[in-house]
Amino acid sequence: MEKTINFTVNGQPVAVVTEPERSLLEVLREDLELTGTKQACGEGKCGACTVLIGGKSAAACVTPVAAAENQAVLTIEGLAAGDKLHPVQEAFLAENAFQCGHCTPGMIMAVVGLLNEKPRPADADILARVDGHICRCCGYPRILKAVKRAVAQGARQS
Repeated sequence: MEKTINFTVNGQPVAVVTEPERSLLEVLREDLELTGTKQACGEGKCGACTVLIGGKSAAACVTPVAAAENQAVLTIEGLAAGDKLHPVQEAFLAENAFQCGHCTPGMIMAVVGLLNEKPRPADADILARVDGHICRCCGYPRILKAVKRAVAQGARQS
Protein backbone atom coordinates (compact mmCIF):
# COMPACT_ATOMS: atom_id res chain seq x y z
CA MET A 1 0.00 0.00 0.00
CA GLU A 2 1.35 3.39 -0.94
CA LYS A 3 2.32 5.84 1.78
CA THR A 4 3.64 9.39 1.88
CA ILE A 5 7.31 9.36 2.85
CA ASN A 6 8.70 12.73 4.00
CA PHE A 7 12.42 13.37 4.04
CA THR A 8 15.01 15.92 2.98
CA VAL A 9 17.16 15.47 -0.12
CA ASN A 10 20.12 17.77 -0.62
CA GLY A 11 18.62 20.25 1.81
CA GLN A 12 15.18 20.31 0.20
CA PRO A 13 12.12 18.75 1.86
CA VAL A 14 10.34 16.18 -0.26
CA ALA A 15 7.18 14.12 0.11
CA VAL A 16 6.95 11.03 -2.07
CA VAL A 17 3.86 8.86 -2.35
CA THR A 18 5.11 5.34 -2.97
CA GLU A 19 5.43 1.83 -1.63
CA PRO A 20 7.55 2.05 1.56
CA GLU A 21 9.59 -1.02 0.51
CA ARG A 22 10.64 0.57 -2.78
CA SER A 23 14.36 1.26 -2.92
CA LEU A 24 15.65 4.72 -2.14
CA LEU A 25 17.68 4.47 -5.35
CA GLU A 26 14.54 4.05 -7.47
CA VAL A 27 12.86 7.00 -5.77
CA LEU A 28 15.92 9.23 -6.17
CA ARG A 29 16.43 8.37 -9.84
CA GLU A 30 12.85 7.88 -11.07
CA ASP A 31 10.69 10.13 -8.92
CA LEU A 32 13.11 12.90 -7.99
CA GLU A 33 15.18 12.72 -11.23
CA LEU A 34 18.49 12.72 -9.34
CA THR A 35 20.48 10.44 -11.60
CA GLY A 36 23.95 11.01 -10.12
CA THR A 37 23.45 8.04 -7.82
CA LYS A 38 24.15 5.03 -10.02
CA GLN A 39 22.45 1.64 -10.34
CA ALA A 40 24.88 -1.24 -10.71
CA CYS A 41 24.72 -4.52 -8.78
CA GLY A 42 21.33 -3.98 -7.10
CA GLU A 43 22.58 -5.93 -4.07
CA GLY A 44 24.42 -3.28 -2.05
CA LYS A 45 27.79 -4.88 -2.86
CA CYS A 46 29.47 -2.55 -5.38
CA GLY A 47 29.09 0.91 -3.82
CA ALA A 48 27.90 2.73 -6.95
CA CYS A 49 24.66 3.80 -5.28
CA THR A 50 26.17 5.16 -2.05
CA VAL A 51 24.39 8.16 -0.55
CA LEU A 52 24.50 9.67 2.92
CA ILE A 53 21.54 9.25 5.24
CA GLY A 54 21.95 11.31 8.36
CA GLY A 55 25.60 11.81 7.39
CA LYS A 56 26.38 8.08 7.16
CA SER A 57 27.03 6.02 4.04
CA ALA A 58 24.19 3.82 2.81
CA ALA A 59 23.63 1.64 -0.25
CA ALA A 60 20.54 3.23 -1.79
CA CYS A 61 19.75 0.15 -3.90
CA VAL A 62 18.98 -1.99 -0.83
CA THR A 63 17.68 0.77 1.45
CA PRO A 64 13.91 0.99 1.47
CA VAL A 65 12.70 4.55 1.00
CA ALA A 66 10.84 4.21 4.31
CA ALA A 67 14.24 4.13 6.06
CA ALA A 68 14.79 7.71 4.86
CA GLU A 69 11.59 8.99 6.48
CA ASN A 70 12.32 12.14 8.49
CA GLN A 71 16.01 11.83 7.59
CA ALA A 72 18.43 14.02 5.65
CA VAL A 73 19.62 12.33 2.45
CA LEU A 74 22.62 13.71 0.60
CA THR A 75 23.39 12.67 -2.97
CA ILE A 76 26.28 13.63 -5.22
CA GLU A 77 24.09 16.40 -6.69
CA GLY A 78 23.88 18.11 -3.29
CA LEU A 79 27.55 17.86 -2.37
CA ALA A 80 28.88 20.97 -4.10
CA ALA A 81 28.04 24.42 -2.75
CA GLY A 82 26.80 26.16 -5.87
CA ASP A 83 29.72 26.29 -8.29
CA LYS A 84 32.25 25.30 -5.61
CA LEU A 85 32.98 21.60 -5.54
CA HIS A 86 33.31 19.75 -2.26
CA PRO A 87 36.98 19.15 -1.34
CA VAL A 88 36.58 15.40 -1.97
CA GLN A 89 35.28 16.14 -5.48
CA GLU A 90 38.21 18.51 -6.02
CA ALA A 91 40.66 15.81 -4.86
CA PHE A 92 39.17 13.28 -7.30
CA LEU A 93 39.57 15.80 -10.11
CA ALA A 94 43.12 16.72 -9.10
CA GLU A 95 44.18 13.06 -9.08
CA ASN A 96 42.19 12.08 -12.22
CA ALA A 97 40.55 9.45 -10.04
CA PHE A 98 37.91 8.42 -12.53
CA GLN A 99 37.66 7.09 -16.02
CA CYS A 100 34.14 6.08 -17.03
CA GLY A 101 32.74 7.78 -13.92
CA HIS A 102 30.14 5.16 -13.05
CA CYS A 103 31.65 4.39 -9.63
CA THR A 104 32.78 7.93 -8.88
CA PRO A 105 29.65 9.35 -7.21
CA GLY A 106 29.41 6.40 -4.84
CA MET A 107 33.12 6.49 -4.02
CA ILE A 108 32.99 10.22 -3.33
CA MET A 109 29.94 9.88 -1.10
CA ALA A 110 31.54 7.00 0.81
CA VAL A 111 34.65 9.09 1.45
CA VAL A 112 32.58 12.05 2.60
CA GLY A 113 30.71 9.69 4.95
CA LEU A 114 34.03 8.39 6.30
CA LEU A 115 35.31 11.92 6.88
CA ASN A 116 32.08 12.81 8.69
CA GLU A 117 32.75 9.94 11.08
CA LYS A 118 36.55 10.23 11.26
CA PRO A 119 38.02 13.53 10.06
CA ARG A 120 41.56 12.07 10.24
CA PRO A 121 41.14 8.42 9.28
CA ALA A 122 44.08 6.03 9.29
CA ASP A 123 45.05 4.29 6.05
CA ALA A 124 43.31 1.14 7.34
CA ASP A 125 40.07 3.12 7.80
CA ILE A 126 40.31 4.45 4.26
CA LEU A 127 40.93 1.01 2.79
CA ALA A 128 38.09 -0.48 4.82
CA ARG A 129 35.66 2.18 3.59
CA VAL A 130 36.48 1.88 -0.10
CA ASP A 131 36.86 -1.91 0.05
CA GLY A 132 33.97 -3.35 -1.90
CA HIS A 133 33.50 -0.25 -4.05
CA ILE A 134 33.98 -1.64 -7.50
CA CYS A 135 35.71 0.39 -10.19
CA ARG A 136 35.24 -1.34 -13.52
CA CYS A 137 38.11 0.69 -14.97
CA CYS A 138 40.47 -0.39 -12.16
CA GLY A 139 41.41 3.18 -11.19
CA TYR A 140 42.13 2.18 -7.60
CA PRO A 141 45.65 3.71 -7.29
CA ARG A 142 44.36 7.14 -8.35
CA ILE A 143 41.26 6.77 -6.21
CA LEU A 144 43.38 6.06 -3.14
CA LYS A 145 45.62 9.04 -3.96
CA ALA A 146 42.51 11.24 -4.21
CA VAL A 147 41.17 9.99 -0.87
CA LYS A 148 44.53 10.61 0.80
CA ARG A 149 44.64 14.10 -0.73
CA ALA A 150 41.17 14.85 0.61
CA VAL A 151 42.14 13.57 4.07
CA ALA A 152 45.34 15.63 4.06
CA GLN A 153 43.31 18.73 3.16
CA GLY A 154 40.87 18.05 5.99
CA ALA A 155 37.89 17.62 3.66
CA ARG A 156 34.63 17.10 5.51
CA GLN A 157 30.93 17.63 4.86
CA SER A 158 29.68 20.17 7.37
